[in-house]
Amino acid sequence: MSNSTLSFWEETGNGRTGIMGWLTSTDHKRIGLMYLYILLAMFIVGVFLGLAIRLELIAPGRTIMDAQTYNTVFTLHGVIMIFIVVIPSIPAAIGNLVLPIQLGAEDVAFPRLNLFSWYLYVGGTLLALVSLFTGGGTPDTGWTFYVPFSEFTTTNVSVAVIAVFILGFSSILTGLNFITTIHRLRAPDMTWTKIPLFTWSLYATGWIQVLATPVLGITVLLIFAERVLGVGLFDPNKGGDPILYQHLFWIYSHPAVYIMILPAMGVVSDIIPVFARKPIFGYKTIAFSSLMIAFAGSLVWAHHMFTSGMSDTAVLIFSLLTFIVAIPSAIKVFNWTATLYKGSISVEPPLLYALGFIFLFSVGGLTGLILGSAGTDIHVHDTYFVVSHFHYVIFGGTGFGLFAAMHFWLPKYYGRMYDKTLSKVAFYILFVGFNLLYFPLFIIGLQGMPRRYYDYLPQYQDGHIISTVGSWVLALGLAIMFYNLIKGCLKGEKVNGRNPWGAATLEWTTPTPPPLLNFDREPDTSRKPYDFKGVTPDE
Repeated sequence: MSNSTLSFWEETGNGRTGIMGWLTSTDHKRIGLMYLYILLAMFIVGVFLGLAIRLELIAPGRTIMDAQTYNTVFTLHGVIMIFIVVIPSIPAAIGNLVLPIQLGAEDVAFPRLNLFSWYLYVGGTLLALVSLFTGGGTPDTGWTFYVPFSEFTTTNVSVAVIAVFILGFSSILTGLNFITTIHRLRAPDMTWTKIPLFTWSLYATGWIQVLATPVLGITVLLIFAERVLGVGLFDPNKGGDPILYQHLFWIYSHPAVYIMILPAMGVVSDIIPVFARKPIFGYKTIAFSSLMIAFAGSLVWAHHMFTSGMSDTAVLIFSLLTFIVAIPSAIKVFNWTATLYKGSISVEPPLLYALGFIFLFSVGGLTGLILGSAGTDIHVHDTYFVVSHFHYVIFGGTGFGLFAAMHFWLPKYYGRMYDKTLSKVAFYILFVGFNLLYFPLFIIGLQGMPRRYYDYLPQYQDGHIISTVGSWVLALGLAIMFYNLIKGCLKGEKVNGRNPWGAATLEWTTPTPPPLLNFDREPDTSRKPYDFKGVTPDE
């Protein structure tokens, strides 16, 4: 272990300084922060695109853009938010910051591969941006690149799908690195039952990344092959089958939902015990449920396809599997609630975002059961009900999980604390804005409003007006939250001691900020991760 007292901000380990010290660093903490900076910048771009979508839909007819521009804007919003922001958000950014230290390791198993995966991520992001300004213009297919339209459109789909392929490769390498790190680099006496639940969630996520993402890579390459080489794979005019594309795409993209949500569940599992001052209820059950979600979630892809004409037997099986995958998710919610029960609760900003996650994810999960039931799915398929459900799970889940993680861990790495009162104000504005934005979409979806439509009948306007106003409230909450976090990280009050929250996992036993090789003394792995006896917050 390192005896250095210099933080990772001061000691690069590669002899370089300035920007080159960062761009060539194999330190997992610097790589995690570089992921975080890029994905947050792209998140802001995605938010502005979302605001443009909502402003266009405030009234029937043209408001600020024409139909073709609208198609490209919602495609770009989806590609940025899914592939560039949400999928790498917690695993690549927060996972790189926290996972090795939670295991008592000095770094990930393959530090150079870790840096290479970041460069792949940057390359894929840049290529996605290049697709906007080259070829026939911004892709207009939606983030799913559905065939046969994605083969016929004159927009620059070819470059966009290659960008997604590269981003997927980055995800595979990150998952492989984390799995190996967890298996091989745990500190002595760090048994499987002492691994923090955030790391358990990244372990389950890593297997999905390694096993499911190659299917996406193959699928988008097939789109490229059909567009460029004229191979007949999905085009019915050439003997292809567009339903085959749906199967291939969703075999990856439904497990991808769990790449997005599982790490956020791990964040919540780490935060709640700290601020309830209680050991987590059902540690082994939560850890096992992460693996069960990863396994069962990989078997339910065709519930996206109930209206595609599949057999009644297949519909029954996939509907049943969808209900089964809800069980381990419900176990987690129950255990989080049981942990809070009779706890000595301290309402700090990370806990607020964790509680917001539980509520919003529960709404998204329960409405997912409506979509998983074939009878009701027939009526709400491809309506705004699906849009609302998806955003409650992904934004209300992964987004709030990321915000909770940033409020929880960033003071450790920057050594400075944000304004807690302002962060609470930001949370309440954000929470109200979120529900104003997305809940009306459930209602107009049930009334029959189709998703992705540029124009609509006047009967849906009230819901769209409320939703658009909600988007402004949400944006205000985001602006306050980011302002407070940035100001806190740069100029906030210095964090005293190693453990400002009084947590009991290994990352809080290191100096603040951590040194280059994470520890200035041998990590103590005798304590279980949620044993708070004798642990108090450093004042």
